[in-house]
Amino acid sequence: MAGRKSLPHSLNVSGALLEKQLGIRSLHDLLRHYPSHYVDRSKTYRIADFTGDMPYVQVRGRFVTFNVQGEGAKTRLIGLFTDGTMAMEVVWFNRIKAIRQSYNPGVEYVVFGKPSQFNNRWSMVHPEVDLPQAIQAATGMRGVYPLTDVLRNRGISSRSFHTWIQTALNAHRDIQETLPPETIRANGLMPLGLALATIHNPSDNDSLQRARFRLKFEELFMIQVNMLRINRARRSQLAGFRFTRIAYYFNTFYTQCLPFELTGAQKRVLREIRADMNTGRQMNRLLQGDVGSGKTLVALMSMLIAIDNSTQACLMAPTEILATQHYETISQMAAKIGLNVRLLTGSTPKKERADIHRSLADGSLHILIGTHAVLEDPVGFNSLGLVVIDEQHRFGVAQRARLWNKNTSTLPHVLVMTATPIPRTLAMTVYGDLDVSVIDELPPGRKPIMTLLRYDNQRLQVYQHLFKELSAGRQAYIVYPLIEENEKLDLISLEEGYEYVRQSFPNFRVAYVHGRMRPEEKDHQMYLFSTHQADILVATTVIEVGVNVPNATVMIIENAERFGLSQLHQLRGRVGRGGGQSYCILMTKHKIAKDTRQRLEIMTATTDGFVIAEADMKMRGPGDIEGTMQSGIPFDLHIANLATDGQIIQLARNYAEALLDADPDLNHPANSAFISEMRSTASRRIDWSRIS
Repeated sequence: MAGRKSLPHSLNVSGALLEKQLGIRSLHDLLRHYPSHYVDRSKTYRIADFTGDMPYVQVRGRFVTFNVQGEGAKTRLIGLFTDGTMAMEVVWFNRIKAIRQSYNPGVEYVVFGKPSQFNNRWSMVHPEVDLPQAIQAATGMRGVYPLTDVLRNRGISSRSFHTWIQTALNAHRDIQETLPPETIRANGLMPLGLALATIHNPSDNDSLQRARFRLKFEELFMIQVNMLRINRARRSQLAGFRFTRIAYYFNTFYTQCLPFELTGAQKRVLREIRADMNTGRQMNRLLQGDVGSGKTLVALMSMLIAIDNSTQACLMAPTEILATQHYETISQMAAKIGLNVRLLTGSTPKKERADIHRSLADGSLHILIGTHAVLEDPVGFNSLGLVVIDEQHRFGVAQRARLWNKNTSTLPHVLVMTATPIPRTLAMTVYGDLDVSVIDELPPGRKPIMTLLRYDNQRLQVYQHLFKELSAGRQAYIVYPLIEENEKLDLISLEEGYEYVRQSFPNFRVAYVHGRMRPEEKDHQMYLFSTHQADILVATTVIEVGVNVPNATVMIIENAERFGLSQLHQLRGRVGRGGGQSYCILMTKHKIAKDTRQRLEIMTATTDGFVIAEADMKMRGPGDIEGTMQSGIPFDLHIANLATDGQIIQLARNYAEALLDADPDLNHPANSAFISEMRSTASRRIDWSRIS
C-alpha cells in the first residue's frame, strides 16, 4: 500500500522534525494531516474593507518599506504593505535575513494570511507571499493546515503542506481501500483514494462534505470495532459470579422497607443489572444518573442481590465524608432487614479496623463501605460478589483492579456510578467497553431547582433572599473560584468573600472549606455544616463531590462565568435534595462575552444534566478525552468530532456490530485490509494538544 511508504526525500524538511512535531512518519500520516479549514483563494480583499474578526484572506499590492526592529529574541522584520486603498504591516519574527532578501519594494505580490489589529493598525504575522503569476491556478477552495510554532519558526507554512500533499497524491494513485467492501456499498461511501484527494483539494463544498463523511466514518468505525471487540471478549472470557437467586434480603427490602416507590428508570436499571449478574460473566456496568436520581438506592438493591447469593458487597467513595454519608444512609436502611454494614476509612481506629478485617474474612460482614482504605493489603473478603464505585472518575483503572483482586478466584461484579452526565456520543466512544445504564427520572416529590442569573448590582436582593431562607432554618452554600485574591484577575476570592459573608450575616454561623486545607480540618468544617452547626458554607469547588445536606436550599456561585457548564451543574446538585424549593443563583458581571452569557442562560433554562452535558461538549469540544478514559481509545481523532458527529458515531457502531456478528474474529479475507489498517493506526499515538 502506497500510504505506508516512507516520506520522500523531496520534502525540504527533516522527517525527524515532522515526526516529533506532528507524528508524521510516512505518506499515510502525511495524507491524513487534514486541513483545519478552507479559504477561497479566488477572491482578493481590500485592506480598507477589513473589519472585526477577519478570516484568512489574500491581498494584492506592494511593499513600501522594510524595517528591522527590536533586539535579541524580540527582533522582528516589519514590511509596510499597501494595496492602494490602505496600508498594513506584515511582520516576521524568524528567518529575517532570508525573507528580507526575498522580497523587493515596488514589486507586486499577493500576501495570504489572517489580519489582526494592533495599535489601531492592521497587520499580518508570517503570511504566505507569492508573485501573482504563481497563484493564478490557485482558485477555489484551499486548505489551511494545522501547524506548531516550531514548524512556523522553521519557515514551514500551510502552503508547504499543500505542496507536499499534492505531490504525494500525484505520485501515489494506488492507495488501497481500507474499509470492508460491504460497508462501503451499504453507506455509499466515497472511495478512500478519492476522499483523500478531495479533502486536500476540493472542487466544491458538496464533494468536500462527502469526503469528510467518508473519513470521519472510517475513524469512528475503527474505534467502535475496537471497543466492541474488547466488550465482547470481556463478556466471553471474564468469568464472574452467577447470581440466580432473588431471595429474602431483596424481597423483604422491596416489599417492606422502600423509602419511596421506585421510578420507572430505577426499575429498568435494576432489571439490566440483574440480567448482567445472572450471565456467569463479570458485570462491568456504568450507572449514570443526575444528582438526586436515586443511584444509591439502586446500588443498595444490587448489593442485596449479591448477599442473597451468599456473597459480600463493597461500596467505595472518593472522600471520607461521602463514604460516611453513604454509610449512614445504607446502614439505616439495611438495619431493617438485619444486615451487618461497616465503615472503613483512614480515620477508623486500629481496634475497630482489626474487627472489620475479621468479620470480612469470616463472612459475617455483609456490606463494607469505605474510601481508599479498602484497598489496603490487610483488607480481605470471604467472598466479594459486587463492587460499587461512586464518582468513578475519581478512581483509576489500577485502583479498581486492586479491589477486584480481593477475591482469589472469581471476579466480583462491578458497578461504577457517576452523577456527572456523559453525552451519549462520548459514552459510546470513551466508555464503549462498558455497558451503560441511565437513570433519567427524579423520584416523585422532588421540586426542580430554580436557577437564577443575577449581576453584581443585584447582590442586595440576592442577600435579602438568602437571609429569608436562613431565617426559616435553611442552609446555604456560597462558592468562589479562587482561594486568594489574584491581582491579574478581577474576581472575588474565598478569603475576602468569607469575611464579607460573616459581616453581612452576623447572626448566622459560617464555615469554610477549600482544597489547601488539611484533610482533617476540611472534614471538620464540612461536618459542622452537615450537622447544622454552621448555616453557611463558604467553599471552592471541593464541594462539587462530597457532601449531602438536604436542609441546604440555596447555592450562590460567585463569578459563575469562570465555571464550565458541567461543573456548574455538579455544584447545583448540592441543593435540591430535600422536599423544599431550592435555588441556585449564578452571580456574574454585566460585561461578559456572548458565548459566556449563552452558557449561563443554558443553566437557567434546564436542570437536565444530559442536555447540559451535550451543550457543554458542543461549546467546549470533548476536551481531554483520554483523561476520562477507562480502557483507552488506541486511536487519535484527526477529523471526527465527538461533540458534533453523533449520527456518524451511531451509524459506525451499527455497522461495527454487524461486521463482528458476521465475522467475530475478523478472519474473512474481505476484512484483511481493514484489520491491517486498524492495527497500524492503533499503534500510532501523538500529542495533538500542541497543535493550533
